[in-house]
Amino acid sequence: RFPILRLDLNTADYTQPESLNDVLNKVLNDWEKDYGASSDETTSALRFQGIVQRVFERTGKRAVILIDEYDKPLLQTMHDEALQERHRSTLKAFYSVLKTQDRYIRFAFLTGVTKFAKVSIFSDLNNLDDISMDRRYADICGVSEVELHEYFDESIGELAASMGCSFDEACDMLRTRYDGYHFEINTPGIYNPFSLLHAFSKRAIRDYWFETGTPTILAKTLQRCRYRLEKLTQERQTADQLNSVEAMSRNPIPLIYQSGYLTISGYLERFGMYLLGFPNKEVERGFLNFLVPAYMPARETTDFNVSYFIEEVERGDAEGFMTRLQAFYADVDYKIIGDMEIYFQNSLYLFFKVLGFHTCVEYHFSSGSADVVIKTPEYIYIIECKRDSSAEAALAQIEEKDYAAPFAADPRRLFKIGINFSTSARRIDGYLIA
Repeated sequence: RFPILRLDLNTADYTQPESLNDVLNKVLNDWEKDYGASSDETTSALRFQGIVQRVFERTGKRAVILIDEYDKPLLQTMHDEALQERHRSTLKAFYSVLKTQDRYIRFAFLTGVTKFAKVSIFSDLNNLDDISMDRRYADICGVSEVELHEYFDESIGELAASMGCSFDEACDMLRTRYDGYHFEINTPGIYNPFSLLHAFSKRAIRDYWFETGTPTILAKTLQRCRYRLEKLTQERQTADQLNSVEAMSRNPIPLIYQSGYLTISGYLERFGMYLLGFPNKEVERGFLNFLVPAYMPARETTDFNVSYFIEEVERGDAEGFMTRLQAFYADVDYKIIGDMEIYFQNSLYLFFKVLGFHTCVEYHFSSGSADVVIKTPEYIYIIECKRDSSAEAALAQIEEKDYAAPFAADPRRLFKIGINFSTSARRIDGYLIA
């Protein structure tokens, strides 16, 4: 048995300046109780270095080092450059011990949500093997289909009985809700173990992962980058892009991917680019719902009612849901709007998407692109938005560019809706339906 040095960095609020030093000091004190200390070891890095050496000298065995959430201090301070640089300097010196004391280390394993480039905190370490996109370890962090049936068939049967469905139907629901993670091309799909085990424990298929909380930094990053949300499932990224969050101010996707909200869905070998998408329904629905308050937090006094709105869209009551939508925007917190054009487009996309409708933003036609197209089993809505213009101009664009042409053979009833957003009033100041 090898001596283990375990460090968990998931235990503090690192937006406080001394938090990282406090966490490191506590764990170093605990280790020094077992392996001794030296008065000339005055920094966290020097103390760690001395401990690793004394572990070997006192036990005759090299240490196993386990570091969980190695990146938490940097992740929490991404929008505070000065504090992040302070944490980065501390961690770089601390982690350098993994190189300088390599002869005393049997094995080191670091886990984290994101991957910071080697120029950041691992610039001196060439003895670490990054297995983030190594197909040999593609199923190390979840439950594969084979493992699901090898270990959980009894639990699936109990779940099926509780839900009043067949074994195969339960498997299909589990697959749709929790499967779909891929960390390299042509690798098995991986189930989210947290959600899977909760489904078996509670004998109900629900959204469990988001009960653990989603870092607000994701929404802030998307907003700061003025990112158009409909592009989330259309992204193409190289391996180098996916493996670094250093350029986050320009490209938020690596952070979203590394945080588990997007996964690899395909690969364009010709261009060396990965295609990304939501892994499953739980993540798609949960992430979009998480973004709603960041983009469109209406006050509690709003007259908006989601159930009525859904029913109006489903039964073709365009006038009814547009009246309700107009009332909703009139009650949105002005402070979150920011860039008006991107705000309105993102909020409309989220609005219809989280309500379960098939929604396309920037729907492309041969003659141009409509802002939003919504499809239900019985109706199609083509929506064109203008800013500081008029609803008449928006509706005229739908007619002039013949956005309805691709749906001419579709038996569903089609509505054309022109909307004008007022920058000064910050709301819908007019709409027309045809």
